[in-house]
Amino acid sequence: MARTPQDVTETELSILQLLWDEGAATIRHLTERLYPGGGTSKYATVQKLLERLEEEQLVRRDRSGSAHTFQALINREELIGRRLRTVAEQLCGGSLTPLLTHLVRTRKLSDQERRELRSLIEELESDKRKSPRSN
Repeated sequence: MARTPQDVTETELSILQLLWDEGAATIRHLTERLYPGGGTSKYATVQKLLERLEEEQLVRRDRSGSAHTFQALINREELIGRRLRTVAEQLCGGSLTPLLTHLVRTRKLSDQERRELRSLIEELESDKRKSPRSN
């Protein structure tokens, strides 16, 4: 049975993070970034991880060049959302409120983060007022 995207391993997540941050890359480039001086066994490891990610349709392989390149198909925000929904389901009965409350209370928010949070709440309230089904 195929794993769901929120089940990516830590190493697969490291590969996705490199692809998000740096764009399309070859196996060699990813191996050098993850395992500097790692050699052929680490290259084979990265190759196998990319094959799994490709099978799960989380990355796409471009075979047009002499060296295949890989690009992330899932974006960071989508994976974050999926993982947080899973955590909310498992720990909070599906409610995001306990999860969000805990995160906000246990970590000091910067002034910028508080402004962004207020802006998001205002945006959600504005959207709710505009929606014909907002009652």
